[in-house]
Amino acid sequence: MRFDELLQEVGAFSRFQCMVILILCIPRVIMPFHFLLHNFISAVPPHHCALSRLHNGSLAPELPEAQVLLLQIPREHDGSLSSCTVFTPLQLPPFSGNITNTTIPCPHGWVYNHSQFLSTTATQWDLVCENKKLNQALATYFFIGVTLGAVIFGYLSDKFGRKPMLLVSFVASTVFGTVSAFSVSYVMFAVTRTLSGMALTGMSLCTIALSVEWIDIKHRNFTSTIIGLFWSFGSMLLALLAYLIQDWRQLMLAVTSPCLIAIITWWWLPESARWLLANGKVESAKQYLAQCAKMNRRQASSSKISTEALTKISISENANQKYSYLDLVRTPKMKRITVSLGIVWFGVAFTYYGISLKITGFGMDMYLTHFIYAAIEVPAKVGTYFVLDRIGRRNSQAWSLIITGILIGVNTAIPTTQRLVRTLVAVLGKGFSEAAFTTAFLYTAELYPTVLRQCGLGYTSFVGRLGGSLAPMIMLLEDLWLLTPPLIFAGTAVFCGCIVFLLSETQDVRLPETVVDVEEGRHKRDLEREPPAEDLNGISLIPVATNGAGH
Repeated sequence: MRFDELLQEVGAFSRFQCMVILILCIPRVIMPFHFLLHNFISAVPPHHCALSRLHNGSLAPELPEAQVLLLQIPREHDGSLSSCTVFTPLQLPPFSGNITNTTIPCPHGWVYNHSQFLSTTATQWDLVCENKKLNQALATYFFIGVTLGAVIFGYLSDKFGRKPMLLVSFVASTVFGTVSAFSVSYVMFAVTRTLSGMALTGMSLCTIALSVEWIDIKHRNFTSTIIGLFWSFGSMLLALLAYLIQDWRQLMLAVTSPCLIAIITWWWLPESARWLLANGKVESAKQYLAQCAKMNRRQASSSKISTEALTKISISENANQKYSYLDLVRTPKMKRITVSLGIVWFGVAFTYYGISLKITGFGMDMYLTHFIYAAIEVPAKVGTYFVLDRIGRRNSQAWSLIITGILIGVNTAIPTTQRLVRTLVAVLGKGFSEAAFTTAFLYTAELYPTVLRQCGLGYTSFVGRLGGSLAPMIMLLEDLWLLTPPLIFAGTAVFCGCIVFLLSETQDVRLPETVVDVEEGRHKRDLEREPPAEDLNGISLIPVATNGAGH
């Protein structure tokens, strides 16, 4: 008996599965709190150079403060006060004729406008002007942690199980998030944010695995879409929290506190029976399957979930050949899939976070912009769910990326005075970037054979996180030319979208089980046809990740 057949006996999509989905929705809400938190805790408010003698009352007391600022601080092209320079020497009346309009960097620090933020990391450690790159690097440090976490938790969750590693992720996220809020230095905050990124990745990987390993094939797309929507809800909630909590330390504590709820609900979460059987833990698997049957009120015969029957499934699974990451590039077609998907995933994550972390410059309130960006993901996810079966996976993946790049490019040509138009185009681009991310999980899972599917998803996730970590640093190039970052994001999206056409279509094609299936194309049969018996050798318990799995 195959595991999917056994799952049908105990209930493939009923009360038990609804409980699992409900519990897993909690970490899905928590994740965008931290992944997109940089927009608010590291925001840079308006600022100008501090004039020490002005602020202690000894600088030209006979002149109003505003007038002294105009005399001492240069103007930008738009008429605003310079953020990073001051005139020297001080031009105070009576003026002497030999004074020149030379400028120097702020010698006495900065004065910040606190009307929107009480404090941010930028104001905490003066991460502005020449130190601006250090502030932007905080997002990169976080995504470096996410990248490392993908490798670490991917291995550990296979070795020790999904449920225990999910608890480790919850506890570690709580600890590192709390310590981050009480950081006393920039270095301490950078280190703890990196560790938070590592911990949160475990939350992502384990929830993806559990959400598909307890669900039958028929409902996996639906389930993943529902769970994916909670990422969008969490992102919208982040905008509200950031609006209400304007101190970065308090905001850090607020977005970390839901991890305590996740730790409590973890006790009701079952371990994956697929993973237990794949690792020979028959009695534990039997216990969870019996619990599933009882909650689903299915009168499954005891022989179907007996130790003997489960042992046969476990033995057949463990008889398979062991594969490694090297098998992703050993054969010609696998190498083409791996190289192409690596490029595509880099472009997907690079573009998504390039748009998501840019919520200013559209003439709208940053909280509202972030909320709209999150809200547009809801119809994007739902729309992708229906479009995938109409135009196919390859076209969906390619054109969602290409259109995203085109929209980013179009936005660079729209005058900055057309704020509403620029915002609408940016929001539309965000929607298509979300569609690209949603499609990537399903398309990748369908391209890789079952024996290498988990390795393939781990590799592509790693490359995608690299793209996410580079996106914040690319934004620093706007100091060279304002249009440099959007043009890089646009070009990357279009190029990576074109690479998709090197891959094959997977719609209405049976999932490949082995590397031979991929190389010879023998898996390309209609889904209604039952595969021959010889093709069922080495059935794997490795889950099939689906669309909307996460970011």
